[in-house]
Parts: sequence; C-alpha cells; structure tokens
Amino acid sequence: MSNIKQLKHLWARAGFGLRFEDLKQLENVKLKHAVKQLFNAADAEAAVNVVRADTDYDMLIKGDLLAKKQFLQQQRQQEKDLNIAWINKMSTTNAVLQEKMTLFWHNHFACRSLNALFAQQLNNIQRANALGNFRTLLLEVSESPAMLQFLNNQQNRKGHPNENFARELMELFTIGRGNYTENDVKESARAFTGYGFNKTGEFVNRPFVHDEGQKTFLGKTGNFNGEDIMNMLLDKKETAHFISNKLYKYLVNEIPDPAHVNAMADIFYNSNYEIKPLLEHVFNADWFYDDKNTGNLIKSPVEFLVGLNRQFYITYQRPDVLLQFQHVLGQVLFYPPNVAGWPGGRNWIDSSSLMFRLKIPSTLLDGGLIDFNGKADPEDEAYIATIHNQQPFVSARVQSQPDWDKFLQNIPKNTSTTGIAQFMLEPKLNNTLLNNVNQQTDTKAMVIELVSTPEYQLC
Repeated sequence: MSNIKQLKHLWARAGFGLRFEDLKQLENVKLKHAVKQLFNAADAEAAVNVVRADTDYDMLIKGDLLAKKQFLQQQRQQEKDLNIAWINKMSTTNAVLQEKMTLFWHNHFACRSLNALFAQQLNNIQRANALGNFRTLLLEVSESPAMLQFLNNQQNRKGHPNENFARELMELFTIGRGNYTENDVKESARAFTGYGFNKTGEFVNRPFVHDEGQKTFLGKTGNFNGEDIMNMLLDKKETAHFISNKLYKYLVNEIPDPAHVNAMADIFYNSNYEIKPLLEHVFNADWFYDDKNTGNLIKSPVEFLVGLNRQFYITYQRPDVLLQFQHVLGQVLFYPPNVAGWPGGRNWIDSSSLMFRLKIPSTLLDGGLIDFNGKADPEDEAYIATIHNQQPFVSARVQSQPDWDKFLQNIPKNTSTTGIAQFMLEPKLNNTLLNNVNQQTDTKAMVIELVSTPEYQLC
C-alpha cells in the first residue's frame, strides 16, 4: 500500500477524512510519525462551553406557566446550541483523533439529558479522557449528573435499590453480557446507593441513603461502594476485551478478527487501561491497512456531515439545518435511541437515509433545495417538534457556503481527474465511476458527482 493510501486510510478512521490541505502538510512524513502527529494534535483546553450555568430552575418550581414556557424554550435552544457547537468543533479542529474518540465514547456511554449543561459536562468528560485512561473516564462518567439522572441512580437508595445504572455498567460499559449474574446486578446496585448530584450539577455521595451492609459481587464479599465495584470490573480482563472488540468494529472492521482483538485486549489490560497505547498499536499494525479493512465501513451520519464540512470548508448562515440533516440521516448528537447507543454499521442505511445521503452533498455544495419530510421515531417527536417549529421543512433553502477556491487551490498541480477521484473516495474506483469521471471537463462538477455516490458513504 502506498504511503498516500495509508495516510488516507489512517485519517478516514482516526479522523474524518484526509483533505488535500492535510496531504500537503504530510508530504514525505513517514506513517509512524503521522500517527504521532494525530496524538500530538490533542488539545487539553478543548472543552465545549456554549451552555452557561445560569439557568433559573426556580422558574419551574414557581408553577408560573409563562415562566415554564420560557424555561422550556431556553432549554431547547441550549440543546441546539450544544449540538451545533460540537459539530462545528469536529468540522474545524486539528485534534481530529481526540474528537473521533470523543464520538466513540459518546456512543459507548450513550446518554440522553434534557439538561444541556449536564449533557455538555458529560461530553467534556469524554473529550478530556478520550485518549487518556479508561478507568478515569469510567469513574468520572459514573459521577456525572447526566448519566446518574438518565439511569435513575438519583433514586437508588438503601432499602429500595434501583438497578438501572448497575446493570448498564456491566452490560454496556464494561464486561458485557454473559460475564455476570442477576445477583451481581442486585448487589452492585446496593453499592451505588447514595450516588447522586445536587441542583448545581455537582456529584454528591449521600451517606445517609448508602447501604453499608456486606455485598457479594463477582465471588467476593465486602462492604463495597461504587468505586470498589468499578475497580473489580476493571480487574476482569473481559472488560479490556469488550472495549477492544467494540473499538475494532469502530476503527477497523464490522467483523472482528479474534487474534487482533485479543492482542488489543492484552495491550489495554497490561497498560492499566491506557487508551493511547491501544490506539497506537492499531494504527501501526500492518493488518489495519489490509485491503479487506479499507473502504469497508459505512460512515455514521455525523462522520458523513463533518467530513463534507472539513473537505469543503463549509460554513452555514443557518446552522439549524445541521440538526435537520442529523434527524433525517438517523443520528442526532446527544439524542441516542436508547442506552445501548446507535447500532451503527449497515443500520445507518435504509432507502430513505440513502436518498438523503446522495442528495445532501449537491445541496450543500451547489446551493440546492432539499425536502426534509422524513419519518420520526415516536420517542423523538417532542424533540423533533422543536426543530420543525423553527422554519418551514419542505424545500428549505440550505444556506451553506463552501470555500471552493480553498479546496481547488490545495489540489496538487498536474493531478489527473482520476487522481482526484481516487483521493476523494476510499473504495477502489469501478469502471463506471472511472468513465463518468473521465467524461467530466469541470473539476467542481466532477467532485460534486463523486461525493454524491454510494462509494462516498464508505470510509
């Protein structure tokens, strides 16, 4: 595999696609150094802070209908602002690996919160630890108001344990199904009694509702608290394997290779759950660049939109349209379908979403019209209604501005139309595509045609 092909693949999986601009900067850079650059670009100060902590929750308590209406309007606006702020960050950042892994953890620790401040807080926890330590990430997520609220741990009290958080902690966040018993769920729920938060969004451990009794968990007995339970789960190598398997499907192939996943799990477990060595192993492995692992994953809706934004430097006069795109494509950030997150893979594509995927690029890049009428999950109706009310949905003009000059100027001189096409798409070009490309005399029209193909949906 040529160096350019490897770099393209690396940036498709560790970021949101390689731009011609990136290619210029990576000229003559060895693959190993390119991997280092991805980690070096991580930004410790990259928090999203668009939602301020000055919402007046007392408005709701007063029972004043007008105040309640204003509060709900403010809440909806904050949800939209947060969503758009993260899309913009992914679309403009140099820390692409950090954001790509924040997106992974966003789905791994899937959570819905009507409180945008709590959602922002959890998002920043996932970003700060995206390339750090999984143990730290897990402990911080378990103390975040968004997750505690979503999984009802605020109601988890001595004598009346609520098992939601304890169950999902094992099934979805750590060791996975088949590695624990129902009794382990019940006993660990008792250990998490008292985990909660106050109205300013700070974690509080409430000793007066914590169950101090002996608990038996994974074969051990003691007066365990929540942190003890998480440490015992991390002591099990099944946790390292569960995360490695999920990460393999996210970064490499929907069909995991058991030998490769086992090697990843060894590295993860032996490094005490450091995420960076695990990712370095994957990105430097020969098998990562095998043909069978190239151009074979379906881009998530967010990867698809962010990839277009980055490649063509798109800005939006009416950024709310980004919420509409997410809705019709089936992935609204901060609004996963359930605690298991988005299933991903082939589930991203159906006849409706594919139609929109093929139409959106020309709409964004050529000032087209698009009909946003689509299906809504009944659970989403309330949320989606807030978007519907902002502007007419049918044939709303998408006020987007790509920077064509910047895109075209960054294409290396003397690059053939076939060369441009090979760069823009991850899968190998078939004869039909090649013929279409070679018949085009206008680069701009040819590029719009390329990004409107089924092949562009793959990375």
